[in-house]
Amino acid sequence: MDHERVIRDVTVRLPMASTAVEACRYAVTALARHAPATISVLLHVHDRLRCVAATGSWQVFSTVPPKTGIVGRVYASGETAVVPDVTEDPDYIPVRPDVTAEVCVPVLDPAGRPLGVLDLQWSGPTDLAPWRDTAERLAARLGARIVALGGPPAESRSEKLLRHTAALTAASTEWDLFAAAIAAARDVSTLSAAVLLLDERRTRRAGDQAGAGPDGPRLGTPPATPCELEARIRAELTEAGPAALDRLVARAHRHGVGYTLGEAGHPPVPDHLPLTRAGVRTLVAVPVGQPDDGGVLLVADERLLRPDPTTVNLLELLAGQAWSCLERLRTLARLREQANSDPLTGLRHTGPFGRRIAVATPGRTALLAIDVDGFKAVNDTYGHQAGDRVLVRLARALEAALRHGDELYRIGGDEFVAVIEVARPEEAVRIAERLAEAARRIGRTISVGVALPRPGESPEATLRRADQALYAVKHHGRDGVRLAPA
Repeated sequence: MDHERVIRDVTVRLPMASTAVEACRYAVTALARHAPATISVLLHVHDRLRCVAATGSWQVFSTVPPKTGIVGRVYASGETAVVPDVTEDPDYIPVRPDVTAEVCVPVLDPAGRPLGVLDLQWSGPTDLAPWRDTAERLAARLGARIVALGGPPAESRSEKLLRHTAALTAASTEWDLFAAAIAAARDVSTLSAAVLLLDERRTRRAGDQAGAGPDGPRLGTPPATPCELEARIRAELTEAGPAALDRLVARAHRHGVGYTLGEAGHPPVPDHLPLTRAGVRTLVAVPVGQPDDGGVLLVADERLLRPDPTTVNLLELLAGQAWSCLERLRTLARLREQANSDPLTGLRHTGPFGRRIAVATPGRTALLAIDVDGFKAVNDTYGHQAGDRVLVRLARALEAALRHGDELYRIGGDEFVAVIEVARPEEAVRIAERLAEAARRIGRTISVGVALPRPGESPEATLRRADQALYAVKHHGRDGVRLAPA
């Protein structure tokens, strides 16, 4: 093999390229005429090594994380890898089932910084040493040409959207989802600010918000570092009030996506006046979700720009994906709530109760074991439906009698436990008596046993002592409260 000729053939093609990707493809095509190998060039684009040119392969990996495989190792280290037997290299990523050897060299810029890799893989016996030298010399020429053409290709807007979609899907909370959606909208549109307006009825759990009242649209949670324009937009929309937010959401859902064309000297529509007061001169408004419970994504800039239809279409796709992810999070939250709640009374049941008492504080966390007096007679006389109505009504009455932060659980048929934090045992007894009085007001009576954890005592033992105090109340005539011995 005349390796000097190989280098000349590749080198003569590189000046013909007008883009970095074209230079890589010319290099691979010219090299493939001489090397009986599977050849590829991967360049670093955003956070991945992206394959921009390759010969026919059984499998081509479009993107590879920077430290994955032999190619990732070479990119990260900037050092060539010569692998005579790929089966002995734990980093090898299979491209073809018959590959036996690989030479991978870094593509460096003239300053020695890695831009990507040039990779050659063989399926038959090959003298790798001269190919290493040839590949390194070609990679140096390719790197210089890539730099002369402006560097590796930028990530396309579609690729950005795909990357951000993965982040949206991975979000585990609504706050994370909103932050990811805002970051994606900024990145895909190249505009500087993004704000979400969502219907309050569907987003009560999203965190601390500013905006409309309890039943109208409000501003979604801001990212950790909102830009100055976003802060001004949020302030103006908050000042404008619920009616203005309603109009922005209704306008988006009534007319669809709207965006400015960068026209100067024309007044904005009245619904957008709060945005212009914030300094917005370019706006894309995208409806999110459904008209009756969705919202609007506002993507804006202080500069007078001209968003193109492709950008707007990508933001529509982003809004649709964000809404799908939000619906998934809410469905999961509902399922978790159902799994942790008693379906009859809505109270939490034994699973959450076990986790709560496991962190009880000795001397401060009181367990109030509660049993409904004469409940079996209700079921036997009037039927289980009547008994269910008694339990639901009693659960509401007991909840109303507890303080903010106290917790009530249903752990059996007619058995409840309240978990409360107190300063003294007498305080726990007073709250237990309040529960007994609440039951009397709805025509029922309950027996309550109270216990506070002893140092070193297991939660189960504390609950047993509360139960023993409860049975003592039952033994002495029901409808009362007893504190277990300390």
